[in-house]
Amino acid sequence: MIDFSNITACGECCASCEKKGKGICSGCIELDGYVQEWAQSGRCKIHACTREHGVQLCGLCKEFPCERLPQIVSWNPNIIEHMSNLRNEYNKTKRKIRSSGVINNNE
Repeated sequence: MIDFSNITACGECCASCEKKGKGICSGCIELDGYVQEWAQSGRCKIHACTREHGVQLCGLCKEFPCERLPQIVSWNPNIIEHMSNLRNEYNKTKRKIRSSGVINNNE
């Protein structure tokens, strides 16, 4: 099961990030998208977009997949597929939690 608390807006996992491990980056989640890598342009555009839409990651947005996503996440040519897989896994995890009787007030 994926720990979604470590999944960023663009679908990356901060827990396994080399930059975070070396202390180069404190993490997109922890810094609300204002990471050193994006310092010249301000806040990470994908992070800002998900916050504007009230979702943790793009795949959970009602507008997913949008035309902006492949342009913004240009480093991942399979971003639509990646986000679709994350969305499906998120929904499975959510169903398991609900069926176990555990209540999550952050849904």
